[in-house]
Amino acid sequence: MNDAGPCRGEILITDHLVKVYRGAGQPALNGLTLSIGEGQIFGLLGPNGAGKTTAISVMNTFLKPTSGSVTVCGIDAVKYPRHAKKLIGYVPQDIALYADLSVRENLGFFGRIYGLRGKELELRTNECAEFVGLEGNLDQKVFTLSGGMKRRANLAAGLIHEPKVLFLDEPTVGIDPQSRNLILERLATLKDKTTMVYTTHYMREAELLCSYVVIMDAGEVIAEGTPQGLLSRDPSSTNLEELFIALTGKQLRD
Repeated sequence: MNDAGPCRGEILITDHLVKVYRGAGQPALNGLTLSIGEGQIFGLLGPNGAGKTTAISVMNTFLKPTSGSVTVCGIDAVKYPRHAKKLIGYVPQDIALYADLSVRENLGFFGRIYGLRGKELELRTNECAEFVGLEGNLDQKVFTLSGGMKRRANLAAGLIHEPKVLFLDEPTVGIDPQSRNLILERLATLKDKTTMVYTTHYMREAELLCSYVVIMDAGEVIAEGTPQGLLSRDPSSTNLEELFIALTGKQLRD
């Protein structure tokens, strides 16, 4: 369990974040300011190269900004990253598990990193495995799991310490509809106790799951609001994908 105490109101705030990589002609983040409230499933959307990965890396303390600030539950995450990390969970796009270890061993490893021990660790391991539908696969080695099962185990590892803020970087990429549906259903049940920052290229996912979305490009916010609110402002777009393409253009970004 984390020991952050009460964490209410605005859970995560970024103020004029700038990130300039050495040798780059343009900043990857150019004054990014976000305010993410308690219980939100906050969609961070944008084409490849828009700055989403950099933004998440700065917000979850993996990367220092060139300037600007990040506050997580009142903690300055730039000055005190070790304190902020206790409040943060991260589910990366890549499978961040040890392939030769079992699901149970992986969850135990990540749980111990966050200070879980003994009965508490055992309880959380069982709860997280059940949450993602892997209670019957705890002793199965990760390399033997299907793609969807690996994705769900990845999610369980990010949840093991009950984070206040959970970053999810394309958590359903490349999996079957059944696993995708299960992950989305489970995430929707978490919002009462976990604030989520969610990136995806599946606009329909964001439209259905996210309570608020930001569309960014070139390191800046170009549109934000609830999915329904954004669509109501642009009658020519019937869904979020059409609006996304209208705002960011059809030019390939691969």
